[in-house]
Amino acid sequence: MRRKIVAGNWKMNKNVIDAQQLMIQLLSYKNTSTTNCEIWIAPPSLYLMMAKDIYEKDEIGVFSQDMSEYESGAYTGELSADMLESIDVTGSLIGHSERRQYHGETDSHCNRKVKLALDKGLIPVYCNGETLEQRKAGQHFEVVKNQTEVALFTLSAEEIKKVVIAYEPVWAIGTGETASPEQAQEIHAHIRSIIAAKYGQEVADEVSILYGGSVKPDNAKEIFSQPDIDGGLIGGAALKLEDFSKIIEAFN
Repeated sequence: MRRKIVAGNWKMNKNVIDAQQLMIQLLSYKNTSTTNCEIWIAPPSLYLMMAKDIYEKDEIGVFSQDMSEYESGAYTGELSADMLESIDVTGSLIGHSERRQYHGETDSHCNRKVKLALDKGLIPVYCNGETLEQRKAGQHFEVVKNQTEVALFTLSAEEIKKVVIAYEPVWAIGTGETASPEQAQEIHAHIRSIIAAKYGQEVADEVSILYGGSVKPDNAKEIFSQPDIDGGLIGGAALKLEDFSKIIEAFN
């Protein structure tokens, strides 16, 4: 059975007091509710150690929003896989569209990051997806295929089973636009078929693929009910427990 996951990407939001409050609220919710999926959060890096202190029993997965492609060295402002592993975080987002857009990340960068994460026992959440222009031009299948192959296809079959993929149509991130459940399922099935062609169907069926793109309480259940969608990478709705908990409950 593939793991079902609802992951919250907090991006550059929350001061330390508000972040701590939301973490504690989320832990209380987890401990008093029946949930049928794993709950992960990716807070700003400044708060990773605080999150690990609060979730000392690993009730909730703690992820970095990014990590360096280098093991160590003179890379000011970067976080290494070793650093993340040393504070026992669960893993890292890799290749989020905002990292690609604002920081020039490529699929080759992502490939090196994914390999480093796996080498340190971290779960890489590899993000891919097309822009609006690429979607309108009918290039979305080819774009996602190329992203997946360049970033992941140097991995062994055992390694790729440990990767979580987050498909996020760039045109639906923070815009209020959402791919229809059918559009999302179509691409998720496409990604799984690409993996199956390289590694076999049995391996592809073990890879969790999340949808990221304006998931909200009122559309989560329909999106998550699609056969190849294993959960969501949630942005704005992850910043309020009321909204995030309702998305989690879409699996109930």
